[in-house]
Amino acid sequence: MQELIVTKVLLNQIEDLQIISRHTFAETFAEYNSTVNMANYLEKDLSVQQLTSEFNNPESVFYFVLLNENVIGYLKLNLLNADEMQLTLKGMEIARIYVLNSHHGDGAGQLLFNTAISIAEETHCDYIWLGVWEKNARAIRFYEKNSFEIIGNKKFILGEDVQNDFLMFKRL
Repeated sequence: MQELIVTKVLLNQIEDLQIISRHTFAETFAEYNSTVNMANYLEKDLSVQQLTSEFNNPESVFYFVLLNENVIGYLKLNLLNADEMQLTLKGMEIARIYVLNSHHGDGAGQLLFNTAISIAEETHCDYIWLGVWEKNARAIRFYEKNSFEIIGNKKFILGEDVQNDFLMFKRL
């Protein structure tokens, strides 16, 4: 059995982060969105410059999941002040959690999720939340299986398309 490892992303790994970010986003959403909107999002929102800016935010952190030293997925967490919910309780956002389609079902996504929960508990968060596209049934089922509930909606802009994300919430 091959071992999955979670490791914190380092600044010198931003290009690796960009590669896995673009690959997994395209795999997940390309068939449901226009080529132009996808290209615009990948170019702007998952550029090295944008990812470096996010990486340099002290309230955000990225992790890779590795299999045989190969990056097969990643996690982005927003802590405290980067958490846009800004409830009166202390919370954390799972901003991104993506795994290559070829590794769905092998535990990589659950390992990244468990890493997020552990970090939230270690930092004494009261809750954890995320946004997930309303048409991403697989992800919604995954989060519901992990005790998240839909509590609202928020807009997500993909190119020129305004989409609806479900806000999902879990009290810790």
